[in-house]
Amino acid sequence: MTLLTTVIIAVVGLAAGGYGGFLYRKQIVEEKKKDLAAKAEKILADAKGKANEVVYEAKNEAFKLQDESKKDEQRRREQLTKVEERLAKKEQSLDDKSENVEKLKGELEDKVTSVKKLREEVESIHKMQEVQLEKVAAMSKEEAREVLLKKVEEDAKQDIVFTIKKAEDQLKKEADGRAKFIIAEAVQRYAAETASESTATIVNLPNDDLKGRIIGREGRNINTFEQITGIDVIVDDTPGSIVISGFDLVRRYIAKIALERLIEDGRIHPARIEETVEKVKDEVNVLIKELGEKAVIECGVAGFHPNLVKILGRLKFRVTHGQNALKHSMEVCFIAANLAEELGADVSVCKRAALLHDLGKAVDHEIPGHHAKIGADIASKFGLPKEVIQAIQSHHGDPEPESVEAQIVYAANQISNARPGANKDNLDSYIRRLAELENVCSGFDGVEKTFAVQAGTEVRIFVTPKEIDDLESVKLSHALARKIEYDLQHPGPVKVNVIRETRAEAFAE
Repeated sequence: MTLLTTVIIAVVGLAAGGYGGFLYRKQIVEEKKKDLAAKAEKILADAKGKANEVVYEAKNEAFKLQDESKKDEQRRREQLTKVEERLAKKEQSLDDKSENVEKLKGELEDKVTSVKKLREEVESIHKMQEVQLEKVAAMSKEEAREVLLKKVEEDAKQDIVFTIKKAEDQLKKEADGRAKFIIAEAVQRYAAETASESTATIVNLPNDDLKGRIIGREGRNINTFEQITGIDVIVDDTPGSIVISGFDLVRRYIAKIALERLIEDGRIHPARIEETVEKVKDEVNVLIKELGEKAVIECGVAGFHPNLVKILGRLKFRVTHGQNALKHSMEVCFIAANLAEELGADVSVCKRAALLHDLGKAVDHEIPGHHAKIGADIASKFGLPKEVIQAIQSHHGDPEPESVEAQIVYAANQISNARPGANKDNLDSYIRRLAELENVCSGFDGVEKTFAVQAGTEVRIFVTPKEIDDLESVKLSHALARKIEYDLQHPGPVKVNVIRETRAEAFAE
């Protein structure tokens, strides 16, 4: 075979294969078209079925809504019918009431007309009676009224005076009873013991052998102790105790604490005594502030300046009418607060003024004047209210109290002073006399310290060695004796001791 024949045969074969493939693909396409047409018809049939179902359900839902709408309309019609019936009944009731009101109105108008007629008749009769009375009495209506009033006034005057006097007596009696009840109630609510003070303190000893050590060789220890503290130490045969005596409570307290510490320490000699006493003096200054703070807290008073509290604490070592001044002030504070509660006064003002009413006694030995005025000045400097200051100044009645709170503080102070066992004027007079004795001696130049001892029969004056020599000390003792003799009242001889002490110190390197 030739090449051409082969090519022709190949071309014919390719053409026959291509036509056969075309016929095969055409048959496959026709089959797919038939499947797609069948599926489309099926989908269309399903869609029509579902559409018919939806239409059916929509129709059913529409019928249900229509039925419910009809029922709602029926219910509303029934409700409107009921409302119309109720309105009709109310309208009928209002019509009935309106008719009754009209009837009552007519009856009232008839009664008013009747009353007017009766009033006119009464006025006419009254005028006729007045005319007849004026003719009979031969006086006018005004004259008759004046005569009648005078007669009634004269008849009632005595009864009125008697009634007023009776009412005043009754009120006075009730007021006295009420006042006694309030005071008794206030005092009863503060049932505290009487805070009295004396001029001697007992110091207990572990054994009597310590008495000799306290006295020291040739009385050196006891003399040093008395000179430094200004307190008398009485060592007698009383077992297990010694007595320290002095009118100044601060000195006596310092002496007591110092002596107790010396006894506890066991080292009793002049240098140790001086060191212990100075240490106790510093501690007492702290104690005074603590005592003031404690008093303020117990009385329920706040807002005081710390320096004012410290001055208040100094009252612990002062005496008023035989009572401890701080305890007395606290007692007056409690009584005043109770009285204020009963009377409806300002409790805060009463508490503050009552607690501070004797504040001046803490410094009256340093500042001249009455303690009430001094206390008021101190309160004013620390910015306390005017009501408190006035109550402090008038707690003895001079000047007169200007407020209810000031009257209450005055009354509470009187109650505290008048309590059984509280008032010991003799002790106050004795302490005042000794204080005056010390003040007179302290007024001379060169005097460093002054102590009145032995119940005022002896005064010890410590002078500055650099300013006063031995000769001047002798002259000073005579001058002091003459000053005491002429200016002060004293029950007997007063011994004047002027003490001049020179110390020499050196250090060995």
